[in-house]
Amino acid sequence: MEPYDALLEPEGYAASRDAFERLVSTLADAPARNMAHDELEGLLEQQGRELLRQLMQDHLDLRARTEETAARISVERPVVRGPEGRPRTWRESNHPRWLTCVFGPVRVNRIAYRGRGVSNVHPADEALSLPAGRHSRGLARLAVLEAVRGSFDQAQAAIERRCGRVLGKRRLEELVIAAAVDIAAYYAMKIPTPCTREMPLVLQVDGKGVVMRPEALREATRRAAAKTAAAGRRGRLAPGEKPNRKRMATVACVFDTAPAPRRPHDIVHPPGGRSESRTPRPGPKAERKWCTASVIRPPEQVITDAFDQAQARDPQHLRDWIVLVDGARHQLDLIQDEASRRGIRLHVLLDFVHVAEYCWTAAHAFHPPGSREAETWAADKLTAILAGHADRAAAEMTAQAAAEQLPATRREAVTTCHRYLTGHLDQLHYDTALAAGWPIATGAVEGACRHLIADRLDITGARWGLDGAEAVLRLRALITNGDFEDYWIFHTAREHQRLYPSPDQQNYSLTA
Repeated sequence: MEPYDALLEPEGYAASRDAFERLVSTLADAPARNMAHDELEGLLEQQGRELLRQLMQDHLDLRARTEETAARISVERPVVRGPEGRPRTWRESNHPRWLTCVFGPVRVNRIAYRGRGVSNVHPADEALSLPAGRHSRGLARLAVLEAVRGSFDQAQAAIERRCGRVLGKRRLEELVIAAAVDIAAYYAMKIPTPCTREMPLVLQVDGKGVVMRPEALREATRRAAAKTAAAGRRGRLAPGEKPNRKRMATVACVFDTAPAPRRPHDIVHPPGGRSESRTPRPGPKAERKWCTASVIRPPEQVITDAFDQAQARDPQHLRDWIVLVDGARHQLDLIQDEASRRGIRLHVLLDFVHVAEYCWTAAHAFHPPGSREAETWAADKLTAILAGHADRAAAEMTAQAAAEQLPATRREAVTTCHRYLTGHLDQLHYDTALAAGWPIATGAVEGACRHLIADRLDITGARWGLDGAEAVLRLRALITNGDFEDYWIFHTAREHQRLYPSPDQQNYSLTA
């Protein structure tokens, strides 16, 4: 008796092999042999993407058949439970869903385990770690990397060039916002690289405005904008008037630095030029710089985050903590309050660039701008300030203004500089800072403001909502810190835990 013919299982990757053979045949045909290299690139890019999509589809189909076969031949039906712990006693095959990946859309078939009055459970979804929405995690990662570099329109166009029409602009923004949800938890568990106690620890804080949509402005700014709008449109703003379109973002930097002792003449060009025999000494360089920024959270919370990062680097407060500020009193009060709460002794310094601007304005009250006399006057006063004699420099300029009987308009610049110096004498100990090799300018945080905010959030025509601005700002800081790849692994694991919690996880909150 002849045996019955057994039904053959379909070959796992037959469609992919056919697609590959078609591509090879296309390249071997006469039309392709006459193509220029750029035409070949376009052909391979388009058909190669379809080949990769087909490979993805065939692999998913193979896993679906494997799941069906395992469920059919199993002697004991496995007990499948939902996240709440209740069993799913019924089984239904061929429950499809779509997944849009970086190669294009694919169809995922899987078994649904069902129960009365409860949601379906799909074990294959957990095995594949499928996202809640339609777009894959690889596509979300690409969306983040493109969106933090340029506008959302540019990001969408870049993704379309690489992946085809797989993602709309609104969904792209939603993916970027969702990608930033675990940044705070990631930095709460990340351990900074240790260094020696001889290296100073530097903190810098600054703020920069971001143009927002009206509904995203703070309440006081929104009321001022509404009042201006009610008064009617004017051709230009009055002196000192603000357009009331921005919301202030707070940026903070923490970094280590190797001490680099210097002299005042290393900072200020001495009158008459530098000596050939004494080259200026280089200043301290920022190492392991860490940035954070927020447009939603208040400044005190951003400062707290910066202190958390600094304390993780120096938990026993053995190093010199240097804080550089631009003179904003509210900002300085928040920093002092946080330091007092933690029992930290700070060395607070005023940004020397701001001091120099005031001195140059005062110099132009005595001498014409651009003249050698103005340069000599400013260099003399700045050198005295760097040597620790800010009070003497302030007294000398007011005495000179009185002796020369400057008119009120020019004398105002001298009075302003004098008031600025005498009001911040406790933050002008540059002689101590230079001898110890500390930085004396806020270039690190100002550079962070330009990079994190101006280069992306301040592009022409940008008007931001709160969630989008916050996500882009924090993701740009994450990438600047060099932590994106590590964060993405962490974020992927957290997202999997949120989507597929085990039954005994219901009464516990997720931690880092």
